[in-house]
Amino acid sequence: MISFKKLFAFTVLGGAFATASFAQETQTKVVDEVVAQVNDSVITLSRVKREMKDIVDADVQKGKSREEAQKYVDERQGELIANLINEELIVQKAKDIGLEKDIDAAVNERVLEMMKQNNLKTVEALYAEMQKSGVNPEDFKSSLRSQITKERVLQQDLQAKVYWGFSSKELKDYYEKHKDKFSKPEMVSVSELYLGFAGRDENAVKEKIKQLYDQLKTGADFDKLAKENGDPGIVTQGAGKAEQLHVAELSPVLGKPLAGVKVGGYTEPFQAEQLGMIILRVDKREAASNESVFEENAVRMALLNERFADEQKKYFAKLRSDAYIKLGEAYRPLVSPILFADERKDKAN
Repeated sequence: MISFKKLFAFTVLGGAFATASFAQETQTKVVDEVVAQVNDSVITLSRVKREMKDIVDADVQKGKSREEAQKYVDERQGELIANLINEELIVQKAKDIGLEKDIDAAVNERVLEMMKQNNLKTVEALYAEMQKSGVNPEDFKSSLRSQITKERVLQQDLQAKVYWGFSSKELKDYYEKHKDKFSKPEMVSVSELYLGFAGRDENAVKEKIKQLYDQLKTGADFDKLAKENGDPGIVTQGAGKAEQLHVAELSPVLGKPLAGVKVGGYTEPFQAEQLGMIILRVDKREAASNESVFEENAVRMALLNERFADEQKKYFAKLRSDAYIKLGEAYRPLVSPILFADERKDKAN
């Protein structure tokens, strides 16, 4: 069973926005106020305090003392507000470019994946397990939605545009200057026979895949067994055969079983975390080479990775310049130097 506290900690701390917070008030009564207005939306003090609590709790879950975690976020209160403003701009951009349905579907898909991973048949059962771990399901879904919203907006409205925006000349010039980056790595292609644990007894699944493996050793047809018995794959994303995989980039979960398996051979059954059992067939292996190879997509991706950080800064600066942002008087000295630092540097240059 997944530790939902750890998962929630990862979701909160993994986002680009939840990085700092305010100190908690000792009074039980919360007096709300507007910290910032962002177009037609507002960021309230209560929202900032909720973010603070989530971050502190997540840090404590990762091993920090509560005092240390609290001190860390207290020192970064201005950064938190700046990040929440960026988050609000991303949410508004998602609406503008029509991504809300896609984001809803992605959130639901992640929740279903968690159900499968924990062998739970209903969303209510998943939420009950979260609550047992001290995680509020609505808070988790809100954090998850924020994370996915940022991913989807940046993918569609920034990454895709940057990726396809490089000219043929830029690609060729970059390749000529960085040929050492494009030497051919060792590759492996696989087919997959996967039996998931979801809705099944784990021991029965392990026994079943052992029987299938025994059939393969006596000459049974892999593709036929996979079609008749397998679930949609997780290595091959349900497509039956994966794209070529970089051997050096394989996780130990895949790399260890595949090590030494020759073309046409099979791995022994192995477990993919809490998801299910897998047998892989090696369809093709390609040795690494020192010879450089121009592959347009690989060059585009290298350029994107190199320039994305700067392009993202420009993207958020443009969102802010196109928006109406008004900071509360008490928060302006804390937030302005952080929120508009890049724009001031550009003007100075």
